[in-house]
Formats: sequence, structure tokens, C-alpha cells
Amino acid sequence: MTRGVLALLVLLLPVAVAGQGQPPLVPPKTVSAPAIPGVIAAGTPIELVAYPVRGTEGPVGLPDGSIIFTETRADHITRVDATGNTSTFVEKSNGSNGLGFDAKGRLISVQRAPGNEKVGVLYPAGTEATLVDNFDGKPFNRLNDLVVSSKGAVYFTDTQGVYLLPPGGQVKKVIQGIKNPNGVQLSPDEKTAYANDKDGEYLLAFDVQPDGSLTNRRNFGKYRSLTIPGHTDPLLAEDNGADGIAIDNDGRVYVATNLGVEVFSPRGQHLGVIPIGIWGGEQNMLRKPQNLAFAGPDKKTLYTVGSNAIFRVRLLAQGIQPRAK
Repeated sequence: MTRGVLALLVLLLPVAVAGQGQPPLVPPKTVSAPAIPGVIAAGTPIELVAYPVRGTEGPVGLPDGSIIFTETRADHITRVDATGNTSTFVEKSNGSNGLGFDAKGRLISVQRAPGNEKVGVLYPAGTEATLVDNFDGKPFNRLNDLVVSSKGAVYFTDTQGVYLLPPGGQVKKVIQGIKNPNGVQLSPDEKTAYANDKDGEYLLAFDVQPDGSLTNRRNFGKYRSLTIPGHTDPLLAEDNGADGIAIDNDGRVYVATNLGVEVFSPRGQHLGVIPIGIWGGEQNMLRKPQNLAFAGPDKKTLYTVGSNAIFRVRLLAQGIQPRAK
């Protein structure tokens, strides 16, 4: 563990984690990020965009620079514009979690309403459809995240593995043997897939074959996040928190973990951590990010969602254009 990471842990470990029912922090103070060459300049503020919101998952940038995310407990998809104003994008989301757009402009989500878990189309209105609701005749179990390739292939996760739904084809399980899979993402050239392992030490990488299958499983980058035994938030005590994944135009990989946003080079070198939090009220409050996405007109703003809050930070790096996620 580097001295910089150790110092960040010393800063973060004593703070309390905000839970449900706590009032908004007024006025919050901004947290400043350390420098990561090519990614973020030293002292860049991490801005609070919205708090509290009713659950937070699945952020995806829109062409106009705004962002949408799943307000999980409200069961709808919410849009946030550049000024921080929120509005309803999709009224009913059927328990959606991860989101993604395909090349046709359809919003696809993993949906996990009890008794109705599926991958399906939510938007535009009138195009709603179920794409797949079982594997080998068995229902999915806690669908989590997804990414859609430029060719329309949908990679998605549940607690049992990582799946591929090829355009017009049958769903396949393409990764198994990960105890607790979560976020899934593709490299800019879509030749490499990444998957988080919340119970493991490493972000995993795979080679994408012409038929969409995944081979050559390998340890890509070692998380700096950790479990915190006895922490008041059980999520921080039970695993490393590795959740959503974003990727920039140069192939750097951004992972939401207990520590913040961990950034890896295209070769898996750990480049640094972008802390996420609010310093305000009578005590500091750590906000664990759950998922993240690039947005803004130039796709140089990184949004994170988690713990009922939305943050954003301006980067030097740029998200993939024109891919939504």
C-alpha cells in the first residue's frame, strides 16, 4: 500500500457514513482531489449535485450533456441536467439497476422487480420490451449491471455470473466462477471486457472473441479498497465495494469502490484514487460511490452515484464518444 493511499485511508476511516433518514447537509463543503497525471488536476473540487435522492444506480450520459440514473427506491429513472435540476425520465422502471443505450437509442436495463427479473427495453415510450428473463429455464438472481456494445451485444451480471445476449441470439453465460460479480465494462476498441469481483483482490479482464464470448481470464488491476471490520455501514464491512466501472477514451478504467474511484491504466497499473464525499455539518461523511459515468457536452465530467447522493468532478480525461457508456 502506498503512502498516499494510506494517508487517504487515515482520512476516511474515522468518518461516519450517512444513512437513510439523515437531513441534507447545508451548506456542504467540497472535497478536493489529488492529481492523477492525464486524469485529474490537483485541487479539482468534487461537487455535490443532488442529495438526498431515493436510491442511486446505473448512471448513463445523454447526448445533450445531461445524465440519467436509476432512483431505485422510487422505481423510476431520473435525469439531471448541467445545472443540477432533476426531472423524471422514465416513470416506472420495474426495479431497474444498471442502464445502457444501444445504437438504436433504446434504453436497456437490468430489471429486478420481485418475480419479474429481466433484461429489457424501457425507452422510448412505446418500445418497451422484454429481451430475456431466464437462463436455461431458470430465473436470474439479483441482476446488477450491464454494458451494450456498439454492435448491440448486451453483457450483464447477476450473482451467478456474467452473461451475453447477442443481437438476435440466445443468452449465454460467458463468465462463471466469480463469487460476487458486479460491474461490467468494455474497452474503447471492445476487444477487452472487464468485470468487478466484490470478494476478490483484483479487477478482472477478458479477451472478447468475434462471437462475443470471453476468454483468457486474468487479474487486471489490484484494488486498493478494503473491508472495514466493525464499520457502522455493513456494506463497508462485508466486501471491497467494487461496483460500477467506467472507461475513458484512452482506455483507463475507473472503478467505484469503498475507497472512492480507483483509476487504472490500460495495462492495469493503479494510478490513484479520486475521493468522493462531503465535508459538512458537525462531522465528516464518507459517501461510498456505487456507480459512475462520463457525461457533459465534452464527456469530461465524471458523475458518481451512491449513498443517496450524486457527485461530479471535472477531469482532464474524456469519456468514449459516441458510445453512451
